Amino acid sequence: MINLSQAISEFVNTLSMLSQITERLSSPFSWPTDHDPIEWLDAQSIYPKFYWHSRDGNEETIALGQVKTFSNPMSAEYTLTEGQFIWGGCSFDGRTECGQCCFQSFFFLPQIEVSRFNEQWFLSINIGNDLLKTKATLAKLSDSFSSLASPQCNIVKVVHKPDYPRWSEMIDRALTDIEYTVLRKVVLARKTTLTLDRPLSATQLLKASRDKNSANFHFMLAFDAKHCFVGSTPERLFIRQEEKLRTEALAGTIGRGITVEDDLALSHWLLNDPKNIYENKLVVDDIADQLAQYCVSFYVEELPHIVRLRKVQHLKREIFVQLNKDILSTTLLEALQPTAAIAGLPRESAMSFITKNEPFIRGWYSGSVGFLSRERSEFCVAIRSAFVMDNLLHLFAGAGIVPGSSPKIEWNELDKKISTLLCLLKPLEFKSKTTRIIDKMCLERWKKERDESISPK
Repeated sequence: MINLSQAISEFVNTLSMLSQITERLSSPFSWPTDHDPIEWLDAQSIYPKFYWHSRDGNEETIALGQVKTFSNPMSAEYTLTEGQFIWGGCSFDGRTECGQCCFQSFFFLPQIEVSRFNEQWFLSINIGNDLLKTKATLAKLSDSFSSLASPQCNIVKVVHKPDYPRWSEMIDRALTDIEYTVLRKVVLARKTTLTLDRPLSATQLLKASRDKNSANFHFMLAFDAKHCFVGSTPERLFIRQEEKLRTEALAGTIGRGITVEDDLALSHWLLNDPKNIYENKLVVDDIADQLAQYCVSFYVEELPHIVRLRKVQHLKREIFVQLNKDILSTTLLEALQPTAAIAGLPRESAMSFITKNEPFIRGWYSGSVGFLSRERSEFCVAIRSAFVMDNLLHLFAGAGIVPGSSPKIEWNELDKKISTLLCLLKPLEFKSKTTRIIDKMCLERWKKERDESISPK
């Protein structure tokens, strides 16, 4: 079978001989087993860039360049032809007044797709109306591979928004509203901004996370070389194939144990903890309410089961739905996002509380990322994610607040969640003695400030 370079050359020759423009061309090829697709992605200079790796590991796609972009996902879905995929996502708060500074959504029909289905690779091109533009993009493709080691850098500064005192106040306000208003649950988030001593490669972070965090969706959306959104999320928003839809309630969290016995004890506690069971039930109820008008049947697992990830474990219940005919995937996207797992209940009350109280705009964090096609569509929930901007790394995490929530326990849960990506940053070796002393002083000062802020007044 031909390799990628040969497949590109064949497409160039095919385009030169086309008597009329076709919408899409696709060809199988053989991927070299000693090279990583993310290393090829890193070597490309074509934007936007998109990377997708399915949770089950059976699918992987690199999408480059744009034939057309869409700010309205429904408009994107209506333009789809046979075999095409449109990639992108929706932000969490782009529809709110204070979130207008970020995209409500961004979808694009790529010029180039390099995709794997199980073990078979395909090179596909969407041509559009500009044959010369397609040829120029093919000419830009590089057959080289970057060498991507684990990201190495030193953390110069750490800033939490909110800090712990503000976090505690925010949870107290949430619990008061839950007690005295219609609000039943609200998911509150924290942004942790790391200033690094050098620019961070988003593809390095992506590769390191994919290699370490199995059983997750992995994604990257890069608008240019210095603005990249990456994530490794355990949570599916939905997958639909014709009239069959599958979604899930992933809510309720505890950390991992140091030993097998500790881990099993924590799992047992989580499976029997009323607060976490209630939080998971609220998510199930919300999904049922949102999909009621679009489905013929709705089945949910009777009891939650444990999903173990590298740093945390969650309660999860699978949901299977038979849809009415002619329901658009974008209708489902609009109905399900944001779920009670990342916003709260009732949705409007939770969104209002978040908008008024969180001291930052979430943007892409806790939005949705995935693809649309005629045959099927799939989206994940963009948690366990980060925005990479040169030497700044913005990490995000959230916690569901219901009766019984504790500011300190939820704060510690946020730390566990951001550690999914944070632990991938390796300190630089061969530091000077002076640098090591400064690092130790900074760490001791940070621990002291943290302990003072968390200790009761």
